[in-house]
Amino acid sequence: MPRPLICNPHLWFCVLVMTAVSPPHPAEAAEPLTTWDGRHNISNIAVTLVYFVPSDRVPLPDWRERLEYFGGRIRAFHDREYQGQSTLTTEIPDQPFQSAMTTAQLRAGDGDFTFFTTLREVDTQLAFARQPQTAFPILLVLSDINWRPLDDFYRIHPTKEGWAFEGQLIDERHFPGATSGGARATYLARRGVGWGLVSADGWRVPYSGTDCVVYHEGVGHTVGLPHPDRQDGSVMSLGQYRGWLSQSWLNKDQKVHLGWKPPERPIERNDLFSTFTAVPEPLTPRPGEAVQLRMTWPEKAELTSARVRFQTELLGPWIDAAHLDQGQPPERVALATFDRATPVSYRVDATLGDGQEVELWGYFQVRSAPGELPLPRSSAARPADPQDQPRWDETIDLLAAIDTARDRVSGAWRRSEEGVESNKQFGAKLELPCEPPAEYRLAFTVRPLDQPNGLILGQRLGDRRFVVLINFVRPPGEPAASALENVDGRNVGNATTVRADLLRQNEPVFITCEVRKGSVAVSCNGREIIRWHGRPEQLSLSDYWRTPRDNALFIGAYDCRYRFERIALTPITGAANPLTPAPAED
Repeated sequence: MPRPLICNPHLWFCVLVMTAVSPPHPAEAAEPLTTWDGRHNISNIAVTLVYFVPSDRVPLPDWRERLEYFGGRIRAFHDREYQGQSTLTTEIPDQPFQSAMTTAQLRAGDGDFTFFTTLREVDTQLAFARQPQTAFPILLVLSDINWRPLDDFYRIHPTKEGWAFEGQLIDERHFPGATSGGARATYLARRGVGWGLVSADGWRVPYSGTDCVVYHEGVGHTVGLPHPDRQDGSVMSLGQYRGWLSQSWLNKDQKVHLGWKPPERPIERNDLFSTFTAVPEPLTPRPGEAVQLRMTWPEKAELTSARVRFQTELLGPWIDAAHLDQGQPPERVALATFDRATPVSYRVDATLGDGQEVELWGYFQVRSAPGELPLPRSSAARPADPQDQPRWDETIDLLAAIDTARDRVSGAWRRSEEGVESNKQFGAKLELPCEPPAEYRLAFTVRPLDQPNGLILGQRLGDRRFVVLINFVRPPGEPAASALENVDGRNVGNATTVRADLLRQNEPVFITCEVRKGSVAVSCNGREIIRWHGRPEQLSLSDYWRTPRDNALFIGAYDCRYRFERIALTPITGAANPLTPAPAED
């Protein structure tokens, strides 16, 4: 499976209902537009917008309105940029997708883990694009959570010192871009499908530019569009940090690469969608200070009607601020005066006399002082102490550090474009060039290339090494066994043993091993399968799996070829140390 495209930090089965249809693809177009690699026709694109909710969370009461808003924005932008050479439709399931996993399970690894775990679950449950398609299919998931804890309405995250602001605040305007967000996207060329994930920070709260994130991930990267070579204000570059999607554009050279042919007349950008903006004045009001929305309209526009609303709680009601009747469009509209420090979302719906319609959402914060953060009234002065949590910003890519010739212990190991692969033999071993810290989390993406048998993940607790054994098949016909070994001198069959077929040939599995001073926890695809509590001296490593360096982590394979597509170590306490080369065994 290809790695997702990671952008600047900002990431139930039901009947699908068509929410809008763009004009049909013009018959006069000589050649169809294709994905970036030229393999798939994108003259018509069908985006399925899914609202994803972990099992321990409650859906937003107005979730459908929010998805319909973003669906409308990306359709209007796509139509303007391609002039019918590529058309876009959006579909929204009748109900939110209620995950079988909790928030903690979905966060049981890095951002890639959250991405693939989320998209695999939705793709499987919807049986997405399993039948022949008449349009290029994109599965775009708008998640109710971020990759890491973040209150995206207040824009704060917990630290040891208390709540800290997290997000993009540029010239007093709020834009998406939180490190805890985790938006991702990938183009699955073999299937002819796009996968996109927009995390909560990129859509739940309408900062300027959230609609850029939805298009960037959901329609850009999912057809293979990269970031432009030179940064600009286009949607695949810095558009999300400069304004709304309507103020951005698609890079001309990138569109031409897809097969787009520039029209004889330049693209018209004096329409209502392209022109309309609504910016608060002042940008950061204080309690008791009146707030207006400063608006821009097309030249010679005549207003038929407009409605202005705001919200001061994400789960609260939308409050009407103004209803405007037919006449000259106003340059400013009074929004409200707020008696306390609070975040504010606002939305404007307007119709012109020529029939053009627009919907635009925005966000700002009322602050008692410029640097004083508004906090939820229900929150304590300090968040829960995050001490001894994984230090995600110190994650080490161990896969990239492997030298298969240097680190090989036994077996034939090779590096491919997609990872590091073992051969099929009894007892292939390869050391990871790293001494782990005292406590750590090790995340793997592994793909069995044969009928699965023992996957070996060598760990270290204190000065004792041991193995996490996954999917050992013996005797044939019985469920596979997974366990820590050795525990109190016993290998598979000890108290940690779990019997279940966890691996399937050619399907990636996401495994995390969390080693603490008094415990070891192992999860597969977000579900915990092993949790052991005890002392380091209860653990040991059999001679069969010994490697030259007693302080090294290692990987291994037993009677199966495995491709390791990701190996990432995140410290919890202590520091990891790189290891010098060691001689290989026969």
